[in-house]
Amino acid sequence: MSVDTKNISKKILKGILVGGAFAVASTSPIFARKLIPALIKDFEFEQKRKRKREELDRFYNSFYYLRKKGLLKMEYRGKQLYVSLSDEGKLLAKKYSIDELKIKKPKHWDKKWRILIFDIEERYRSKREMLRGKLKELGLYQLQKSVWVCPYQFQEEVEILRNFFGFNGEEMTMIIASEIEKERELKNFFNLKNNN
Repeated sequence: MSVDTKNISKKILKGILVGGAFAVASTSPIFARKLIPALIKDFEFEQKRKRKREELDRFYNSFYYLRKKGLLKMEYRGKQLYVSLSDEGKLLAKKYSIDELKIKKPKHWDKKWRILIFDIEERYRSKREMLRGKLKELGLYQLQKSVWVCPYQFQEEVEILRNFFGFNGEEMTMIIASEIEKERELKNFFNLKNNN
């Protein structure tokens, strides 16, 4: 599979994961134009006429590759084509979402600390360790074993992690604080200037 096909395939899977199953009139002469926005809202096509067909072909190659691999479910009901993710497709889409998670760093810090606390049972130890690894990868500061700090908003990322690992609000909790001990150490860790 080419890099283009892989990237488009990721976008298709993630688009359906976020947007859910959808239906398209399969007999419509503008089937392709309806299918693409339904799958990926932010899918960008090159507007130049020379490349439009090429972009469309890449999209279809990716789409039918996913179908062939059993990652998409397609069902005809009358003149409507219903497209959704298979169980395997959902798992892969969630993995892609986790792999590509990043916390956006704003130009100006709002001087608030986001503190993530989790309390996960021992039977989910492997998930707990994977969560710790991901939080470290995202650049959070480990204040205690299950207490992680970040100066930037990352509520959406927490929701994605919570859904991926199957945790609930009691197992993962977010606190926003204006003061915290070890602030100087934290500012140094995140490279925050006192006047930032």
